[in-house]
Amino acid sequence: MSDLEEFHRELIADIQGDADVLGLVTVEAFFEKVGDLLTEAGEIDEANRAYFEGTYSRGGLQIDGYGGDPRDSDGILSLILCDFALSDEVRVLNKDHVQRLLQKLYRFLVASLKRDFREQLEETSYGFGVADLIATTWKTVEKVKLIIVTNGDFRARADAANVTEHEGVPVTLSVWDLKRLRQFLEQGQARANLQIDFNKDFGGGIPLLRASDSAASLESYLAIIPGQQLAAIYDKWGPRLLEANVRSFLQARGKVNRGIRDTIRDEPNMFFSYNNGLSATAEAIEIENTDRGLELVRADNLQIVNGGQTTASLHAARKTLPEQLAQVFVQMKLTIVPKERSEAIVPKISEFANSQNKVNAADFFANHPFHIRVEELSRRILAPASGDGYRETKWFYERARGQFADERGRRTLAERKKFDSDYPRSQFLTKTDLAKFENTWSGTPHLVSLGAQKNFAEFAKGMEKRWGKDGSAFSDVWYRRMIAKAIVFKRTEKLVSDADWYEGGYRANIVTYAVAKLIYDAELQDKVVDLDTIWRRQEISMDLRSCLLAAGLEAQKVITHPPEGIRNYSEWAKKQACWKRLSEAKIDYPDGLDNVLIPLDLANESIREANADKAVETSVEAQIEVFNLGAEFWKEARNWAREHGILGPTELGVIETCAAMPRKIPSDKQCTIAMATLGKLNEKGFRSAQKTDSA
Repeated sequence: MSDLEEFHRELIADIQGDADVLGLVTVEAFFEKVGDLLTEAGEIDEANRAYFEGTYSRGGLQIDGYGGDPRDSDGILSLILCDFALSDEVRVLNKDHVQRLLQKLYRFLVASLKRDFREQLEETSYGFGVADLIATTWKTVEKVKLIIVTNGDFRARADAANVTEHEGVPVTLSVWDLKRLRQFLEQGQARANLQIDFNKDFGGGIPLLRASDSAASLESYLAIIPGQQLAAIYDKWGPRLLEANVRSFLQARGKVNRGIRDTIRDEPNMFFSYNNGLSATAEAIEIENTDRGLELVRADNLQIVNGGQTTASLHAARKTLPEQLAQVFVQMKLTIVPKERSEAIVPKISEFANSQNKVNAADFFANHPFHIRVEELSRRILAPASGDGYRETKWFYERARGQFADERGRRTLAERKKFDSDYPRSQFLTKTDLAKFENTWSGTPHLVSLGAQKNFAEFAKGMEKRWGKDGSAFSDVWYRRMIAKAIVFKRTEKLVSDADWYEGGYRANIVTYAVAKLIYDAELQDKVVDLDTIWRRQEISMDLRSCLLAAGLEAQKVITHPPEGIRNYSEWAKKQACWKRLSEAKIDYPDGLDNVLIPLDLANESIREANADKAVETSVEAQIEVFNLGAEFWKEARNWAREHGILGPTELGVIETCAAMPRKIPSDKQCTIAMATLGKLNEKGFRSAQKTDSA
């Protein structure tokens, strides 16, 4: 069995498993899975399910979803069609097959702009919602992206390819087939085929100046790129040109920087002098030695890691200020980063580079200490056996795309079976999942409804403050309660799907609103859901199920009955006004509500007790480590600290006591201070000669 065939088999098993757990049809489960991938890859800003299939003017129409309001996406309208089939063998798709799918999706676009087509649709249907959105926003649309996602193997290339124009608006096609899905899921390569040919597609090569010598660990160059050329490249590839963390930054903070725009408009010839330029990376490049010097003619997986606002602003000026844009030039620092080193190096380049809008460390998130902490907790903490289980398991937190597949794939067949037992597929969660649970609990379901990536960007905003100096708030107790939130959320998805009142559609919105509503109403009583009990049972009680269903029913009513003038329920769910309406609604919960809530003081007391236990444990560990290191080690540390003059009197006094063992015995508190001081010395460059010799 080939790797692609094995991936196909595992993908279908995952889709069927998700469909069974969530009560979905398989193609809907497929859409939910690939929707998250498309947003993470930067293909779309968000993924909204909107299935419709029918005919118009004797032609077939089909759509499965769309990428949000084009007014929030730089005027880009993204329409999605899914081609999913349950089959033992991998389907090989030819151009004719994809062309037929393309025509169905394109016909829906054209029909949506016809009033008679919209009038024949039921106003509460998915089809009407997206058709009405297309019609009402068409004047703002600058580009249409038709996206076909399939679990077949498409042998031809179709990525951001121009297919036609409609009423003067360019229409492009991207196909995400099985190979591309595998590439992204297993390796995190969203843009492996993003190859920029400057000569062929963008008017010529870019002048380069080498900025590294042969001894450097990475190649570096300085380049001058015309504003028109950069805008054209962004027009073709869009946000996929931006490194993922920069993309999240832009989503969180708006599209066009006013200062950059004013410089383009008023002083385009001074743009190079005023602007900080771009920092970019590429996996590989092709350079030509011309009469004018070195020129960049091709770049593989070019990513702008700093300067996203500049890029987006130049693109915005392409139509409004074309004459001024012709006078704009931008400096670019280009670093060649091999694929295998990108995860470690690219975030650092992003963080340390300067731009006109500084991106703080919380935005560069895969390597943020928060995610490293959660990853460590997930690999260490055992979850109790659930009611129908007999062994403890773990939840797998995927800090970076592809970790789960990599961890599983590098094991032997026997080791995989143990891995699957330790980490059941149903106990898998990602960064965006965590952000969804946490923002739901914090009472912002309207942000969760924005989609995985935008919600994650909102979550990231406050992380630096919450993390503090050492992230002490994110303890074992926090982790167990976060997993309990995940259990509540996942069970609510199934409950809503199976509910007799569920009308179909908008399940993701209903779920986050229902959970947030129950939490909100509990807080009005100074109570919280008993997450510690949920963790111990790895399940929610029947009383909690009944309460969530009551909240879900009310959430569906609010979401599907927007104010006059709003006809798209998905867009309504993204508004704070929608959450305000539900939060103020009165719900008659079942009698079992009191059984699932506990007083807030009692929940906080559990944290205090856990912190006290942890402090005792840490103190004991510090004592053991201090004595194991021995007096000679501490004398060496004391002498080094004196020589460099970097410790205060208290810290130096504690080190003196440790150096005098066994004549003097440091107290519990002194041992804790000693280990913290040793960490400080290590950061400043202290290395023990004794430990080096023993090694």
